[in-house]
Amino acid sequence: VQLQASGGGLVQAGGSLRLSCVASGQTISDYAMAWFRQAPGGERELVAAISRGGGTTTYSDSVKGRFTIFRDNAKNSVYLQIHGLEPEDTAVYFCAADPYKGSHLNTLRTRQYGYRGQGTLVTVSS
Repeated sequence: VQLQASGGGLVQAGGSLRLSCVASGQTISDYAMAWFRQAPGGERELVAAISRGGGTTTYSDSVKGRFTIFRDNAKNSVYLQIHGLEPEDTAVYFCAADPYKGSHLNTLRTRQYGYRGQGTLVTVSS
């Protein structure tokens, strides 16, 4: 499965963005999906993940309450709605897929998500 993220940009602190990830090659309904981010000089961080059917979601503590992951399997897409952006959210965001069929929270957080697309840059100014 090939993944392409979009929707990043330069935003002032407190602003909102919606990131989109479109898949091609295979249907994403066969995959758990996740959004990761990597800040300059930082480590990759899983910020949100969603089960195949969309019924289970999980978030990192740093984004909980501000980020929402959701998916539209009919459009072969997954989204990340972001509110209350902070300068610390500045990073390249990319989506990823994993063939995990379950909905266990800890498993969603720790899967490999080996299918990864190119990212989209989010820059938050203070």
